[in-house]
Amino acid sequence: MLTAIVQWYLGALEAGGYWLVALLMALESSIVPLPSEVVIPPAAHLAVTTGRMSLTGIVIAGALGSWVGASAMYWVARLLGRPLLVRYGRYVRITPATIAAAEDWSAEFGVFGAFVARFLPVIRHLIGIPAGIIRIGFGWYSLATLAGSAIWTAVLCYVGVKAGQDPALLAGDLHRITLWLIGAIAVLGALYWVFVYRYMRSRTR
Repeated sequence: MLTAIVQWYLGALEAGGYWLVALLMALESSIVPLPSEVVIPPAAHLAVTTGRMSLTGIVIAGALGSWVGASAMYWVARLLGRPLLVRYGRYVRITPATIAAAEDWSAEFGVFGAFVARFLPVIRHLIGIPAGIIRIGFGWYSLATLAGSAIWTAVLCYVGVKAGQDPALLAGDLHRITLWLIGAIAVLGALYWVFVYRYMRSRTR
């Protein structure tokens, strides 16, 4: 099943190219639970094996797409404000305590927080909300988002290239797939725990 999904996505990439990468990364930077870890590596593999896209082009498309999605979240939060999120956030499991903690995190780390957020699971989908609410300067927010997204996309491109050189992984070896997943979860989980979880937990308490 996994192999079939990957083949379908590679076919869609051949047709959609950079536009599809940008669109998916824009969704990834919104509240849509679409991880960039499944968007970029296959695109990088396709670029290396077929030459239909370049790694540089993927990084640019990924960074711009992320900026579009993150900017949309920022302006929705900035224009509609905190009361709307407090009122309806509970329907997507965003509590007032979580909102307050996220605001504190954004206020404390500011533009640097927006940059670091691009490397963190979960928080990169939502960072635009507290950034918009506390009105971080949009120019600096955009610069941090573009820089962080470009670096993160480049890292994922590297992962995609290395994974594409693993014949067992490409053959659908479940053991090798599990090793890659465990490695990715460990790295991302550690980043999230160090930069976000400890801080948010102390604030919500």
